Amino acid sequence: MSYVLLCAAFLVAAGAIALVVRRRDRMPSPAALAAAAGVLVLLTAVFDNVMIAVGLFDYSSAHISGIRIGEAPIEDFAYPLAAVILLPALWSRLRRKEADDDR
Repeated sequence: MSYVLLCAAFLVAAGAIALVVRRRDRMPSPAALAAAAGVLVLLTAVFDNVMIAVGLFDYSSAHISGIRIGEAPIEDFAYPLAAVILLPALWSRLRRKEADDDR
């Protein structure tokens, strides 16, 4: 399996869960999510490039698209985006469930 397909699976799963939760629960504003995504993508760019540059890890060219931001393959940026999609949805859902249990 290529890294692109693995990342796509994470993004699709996160998006599906977020859509289900968004219909039932209050989610953070799009501006807040965009700000969080921007910060996480920036941090990913910096730290992935540093870790790759010092030789902590590398990626086989056979399993990535070949598009890179510095040394980091573009696929690495799927994980922070999935986190920005999935974690607020889960937080909203669990917070609502906890509030319902307290009643």
